[in-house]
Amino acid sequence: MNQTPPIELEFSSKYDGAHALQYFHKHRAGFARRLSDWRDRQLARAALQLAGDPGLVLDLPCGAGRFWSLLGERPNRVILAADNSPHMLEVARRQQPPEIAGRVHTFRTSAFAIDLDDSAVDCIFCMRLLHHIAEPEHRLAMLREFHRVARDTVIVSLWVDGNVKAWRRRQLEAKRAARGGNANRNRFVVPVATIEGEFAAAGFSILGHHDFLPGYAMWRVYTLRKLA
Repeated sequence: MNQTPPIELEFSSKYDGAHALQYFHKHRAGFARRLSDWRDRQLARAALQLAGDPGLVLDLPCGAGRFWSLLGERPNRVILAADNSPHMLEVARRQQPPEIAGRVHTFRTSAFAIDLDDSAVDCIFCMRLLHHIAEPEHRLAMLREFHRVARDTVIVSLWVDGNVKAWRRRQLEAKRAARGGNANRNRFVVPVATIEGEFAAAGFSILGHHDFLPGYAMWRVYTLRKLA
């Protein structure tokens, strides 16, 4: 197991009990959120199929368990779920249906120092974390830790450039800077060439990717294969 002290991200400290419960309800609030959640699940399902429908999956960070039911669609899949926030884990175990939660083995850990042995799982399933990480060295540290723990594949989602929403975001940030406002320090767009270079540097090849709305939305889900 990795004994290096984990990197601490500023945003992760906000997830107390109230924020964790709010996060659970967020994707159920209103038609637009439910539609977005439906599309997220489509992409996740396609990514898992591209990964060969792995039998032992680590959901990290699992948040409030949003993808547990999807991961459980394969009846014989073993599901591990971890998060840096104990409050997220508590909300997930309490709010998810018992027949789903009962199949999931949960524990607290950091994505930068996972409390598992080398090649411990077939696949790491990491949704909605990378877009919070601004520093390339932090992304690379996490990807290398994923390379250590995953035996075969890794699934990650993030915001990428080359689409309408990313262009609009750049324009908004430029206007904010011109007015003397503070730059967004919580969510970040990563150029495709940059992140794909980081995947290679961490020891992964790209099996494929799926876009939320090709050419328009920033969300992209990559399926990666670990190289020897």
